[in-house]
Order: sequence, then structure tokens, then C-alpha cells
Amino acid sequence: TTIWRHLTRVGAITPQPQKRPRSSYIRFQAELPNETWQSDFTHFRLATGVDTEIITWIDDHSRFALHVSAHHRITAKIVLNTFQETTQTHGEPASTLTDNGMVFTSKLAAGRRGLNSHNALEAHLAKQGIRQKNSTPGHPTTCGKVERFQQTMKKWLRQQPPAHTLEELQQLINEFVNDYNHHRPHRSLGRHTPAQAYDALHKATPDPALLNAESRVRYDKVDGTGSISFRHAGKMHHIGIGRHYKNTRVIMLVDGIEIRVVDQQTGELLRELTLDTSRDYQPQK
Repeated sequence: TTIWRHLTRVGAITPQPQKRPRSSYIRFQAELPNETWQSDFTHFRLATGVDTEIITWIDDHSRFALHVSAHHRITAKIVLNTFQETTQTHGEPASTLTDNGMVFTSKLAAGRRGLNSHNALEAHLAKQGIRQKNSTPGHPTTCGKVERFQQTMKKWLRQQPPAHTLEELQQLINEFVNDYNHHRPHRSLGRHTPAQAYDALHKATPDPALLNAESRVRYDKVDGTGSISFRHAGKMHHIGIGRHYKNTRVIMLVDGIEIRVVDQQTGELLRELTLDTSRDYQPQK
């Protein structure tokens, strides 16, 4: 600080007001366990040179590491699966907080062909009444707790005997998580461990008022095979309309799995169905 002050006095430093001091950051913490779960994933290289990705779910209130697992590559399906596995052990949170990665949300992909729908995690959260929060692009400090956890974990992993396989890496991760949750007091928690802070208060739960199905309006055109395609819960489905409607522009009214297809020009109801999520193609009856 003294050096900076002297350099500033002689005009040797160009002011950069866009660089905010750490003291200006607004610190926040959920009031209850399970009020908000933060999630992110990071890269870690095995001793063999193979790159892996580690996903973390952490409780915002207590910093309790709810789930940490290593994978060759994090996909939207893995994100949903790890979230559901975590809820089976710790119950459902009232909200989640992540960045805008495609595995967490598809909202920044709006307008791309086939991606104007919720992905698997978004659809599940909406169905369960769990509020989904995403950080503003370019503001990584919003998800600072999970990123700080990952930084600490990776620093610890580099000090251990190198892992050669995904299984060996997972064993090291499990060892770290156990120590972090149950044996390492945290300054921000009054020198309590994350496990103590997580168990000290009753858990928040999803807000029933937020329970809703995915509702949207979609504009499309019947293709040459007489069908239209759309994505539900991250999976593509094809709906048969009829070859005689080829190139007809339609409006899809989607309310959860209840779908109506209307001729955009005449208003004629062309198809009404309940989506069979187990089938890719929805045939005409």
C-alpha cells in the first residue's frame, strides 16, 4: 500500500476504477442450511495426463460439502444425477446457485435451434418447486464459496500421492471431504466445522408456491416427414402431425407434458397430446 501511494503521488500509476477493492464486495450467507446449494465443477489432471472434471454441491449457509465426485466429463445428465443423489441424503434445498454453464442452464442459449427449452436440471428444479439462481456473467464472486472450496481441495490434492485413475482420485476426494466437513474448523463459522453448522439449525425446504410445470409458447414448422421436434427436460422428442401438413407453420402451447399444436395461420388445432417422456417419437393415434 505504501509503494502504491508513492507511485500514485508521482503519477506512475494509471487509475483503473473498474477494478473494485475486495472491501467493496457484498458478502452474503444463507440464513438456514439447505436454503441455497451452490454448485460448480473444476478440472484436475491425473498423473497419466488425463484430464478429469470434479463437480461439487456445497451448502451456502454452512459450507458443508454435500457431494463431490470426479468424472471424465461433466454433462447435464451427470449434474442432474448428482443433484438427485444428494437430495436423497440431505433432502431438497429451497434454491440452487450456479454459474451459467450449459450443464446448469440453457437460458443463454435461447434462440439456438433445439435449445429453447429447459435442460434436465432446470426442468427438475421447476417440477420440485426449487428456485434456480444463476450468477451474472462476469461475476464469479457470486459463487465464491464453492469456488473457494474447489481451490482448497485442489491445493490439498496436489500435495498427495498422485492419482493414476478416476477411482484413486475419488478416494482422495472422499478423504479430503471427510476431513473438511468434520475436522477442520472454519473461520467464517465461528471456528465450528461445516458439519456442526449444517446440523445446528433446522433445514430450509422448497417453497410450495414455486411448484410449477414448464410452460412456454414455441413457433415451429412441420418438417418433410410430417413431424415437429422439441426438447423436454434435456431430451429431444418428435411429434407426428401428418405429412399433409408439411411446411405448415405452427404454434406449440406447452404446459408441462400437456401439448397442443395449432396452425399459426388458421388457428386450427392440429394435435393435442400428453407427452410420453419414455419415447422419442410421439405417433399419431
